Order: sequence, then C-alpha cells, then structure tokens
Amino acid sequence: MEMKEVKENKKQYLSLLLLADEQENMIDRYIEKGTMYVLNDNGVKSECIVTDEGFGILEIKNIATVPTHQGMGYGKALISFIADHYKLKYDVLQVGTGDVPSTIGFYKACGFEYSHRLKNFFTDNYDHPIYEDGVQLVDMIYLKMKL
Repeated sequence: MEMKEVKENKKQYLSLLLLADEQENMIDRYIEKGTMYVLNDNGVKSECIVTDEGFGILEIKNIATVPTHQGMGYGKALISFIADHYKLKYDVLQVGTGDVPSTIGFYKACGFEYSHRLKNFFTDNYDHPIYEDGVQLVDMIYLKMKL
C-alpha cells in the first residue's frame, strides 16, 4: 500500500471524487486549495482531500473508496495516514458528512467523535436532493478527532 500526494491534474480522479460529493461545482470549491492523496494498492483504491481550516483544524473535504474495494480497510488506512502525517502540524482533524448511521459509524470506528451540526447544509447548497443509504441528507454532521 502506498500513499501518494497528487499535486497536478487532480480532476483525473473526478469519478472517485463524485462518489463522496456528487455535485462537481461543490468539489470545485475545495479541490485546488486542498491537498489530495491517493492510496495505491495495485491501482488506486481510495482518495482524500484535506484543507487547512485555520486555528489548528485540518478538514477532510472528500474521501472515497472504489466501490468494489469498500469495506476492505482502505478508507480507514487513508484516514490513519492523514492523522499521522499531520499530527505535529494540526490539533484537530474534522470531517463533515451526512446524518447516516453507516457513515457516522465508519468515522466513529476511525476514532472520530461528534462535534456539531450544520443545519440544512445539503438542502441549501446542492441543486438536487442528495440521498445516502435511502436517506435524504439535510444537515451536515461534523465529527472531530484530536491529533
């Protein structure tokens, strides 16, 4: 398994990015200001984009794993890499996600805990309803991990 920073042509991974954030103009808001990593294990299996939010906070803006390789530990390995790589530079790693038990459970298993809720984020910022596991996303749930 190899973690690699992507510095150029980040949109070559657009199909993978769209798994985690299905509206391209939302990805455009953070793709260039963020630092992108891919996890390669005989081909790219996962990707992650993180941004400096100031005040010692690093935020995961996008993380996705190729569907046929989900549940194999790639996402968790990528989060572990990010946490370890940035632990001396940041105090907190945070992520915003939809209020879906499976997703919240994944992040909690990675060591995150509930932080706060941003009301109506998905309904206010996306041009169509977003569904995950059959649930329409309305609020953004933020979780955090101390680094």
